[in-house]
Amino acid sequence: MLELLFVRARVDEVATSGRFRWIRLRAEALRTAGWQPGQQVRVDVGPANAIAPLLRTYSVWDRQDDAIELQGLLHGDGPGARWLAAVAPGTEVLLSKPKGDFVLRPAPWHLFAGEETASVAFGAMLRSLPPGSPTRTVVECADDADRLPLPGAVDWAGRGGLLAAVEALTLPDGPGLAYIAGEARDVQAVRQHLVRDRGWPRRSVLTKPFWTPGKKGME
Repeated sequence: MLELLFVRARVDEVATSGRFRWIRLRAEALRTAGWQPGQQVRVDVGPANAIAPLLRTYSVWDRQDDAIELQGLLHGDGPGARWLAAVAPGTEVLLSKPKGDFVLRPAPWHLFAGEETASVAFGAMLRSLPPGSPTRTVVECADDADRLPLPGAVDWAGRGGLLAAVEALTLPDGPGLAYIAGEARDVQAVRQHLVRDRGWPRRSVLTKPFWTPGKKGME
């Protein structure tokens, strides 16, 4: 049954930048796996002999041919963090095909706001936009070493400064489409600001809470 829902891939290359762990996986089955920038995969981070998979969710950083690239943030001491720290070239990995509806949609311009965990999806989405597309990007990041290379201009905010940084933005006339992701309470606060203070239609604000304190995950 697992083989119907998951792909067996092999780690091709691994690199570390700040707290981010970049992982490239290859599998022939990935050639036909669809992907839209912003989507995620679920990875089995448990021991190889486990009865059931222990799944953690990671946004896809990039995708080409038979390869998929992930960026995972090393934090805490849970099974996901331990897997990220230990994974090495040659490791066999069980992962789902990309899925999720937190993806680009047509709009006159795009606003991206979130913290480190959201910047992985943002990078894929920003790279897929046509050249010259109007964007505004705000990323909360505690350490400069954790800044992923995102296309275009980025307003980097310190820890706890996401909402204030979005409030300070000068935005184009008329609502575009906002993609707000990361810690659940910050996601809600930024959404409320856009809808309540800036008059955006609710349908123009897409949200994706990845995590919240005290919970293992929001997936």
